Amino acid sequence: MDNDGTFEYSNVVEVELAPTTFTLDQNYPNPFNPTTIIRFSLPTSSVVTLNVYNTLGEKVVTLLNGQMESGYHQVSFDAANLPSGLYLYEIKAGEFSSIKKMILMK
Repeated sequence: MDNDGTFEYSNVVEVELAPTTFTLDQNYPNPFNPTTIIRFSLPTSSVVTLNVYNTLGEKVVTLLNGQMESGYHQVSFDAANLPSGLYLYEIKAGEFSSIKKMILMK
């Protein structure tokens, strides 16, 4: 805006922020009861597997297993039918693999 009250708008600029690396974020909230959100990012389209394990290494549930587009993603995990305790979640996407801990407190 100028001092004389005239104004002019600039052209609209669109920006797309795409992830540049594979990441697996810490779930939120943690500790949780009974649901939590798991977020991850994919820089390229990939076959993604997201599993949850108990502390004995037994697979509790598979949250994702399939092709996903690049970008930022999130999955809701409902553990209402599981006992309180420590759980591990693992993502595999192409050559990327990562594991994080989460705590279910009822």
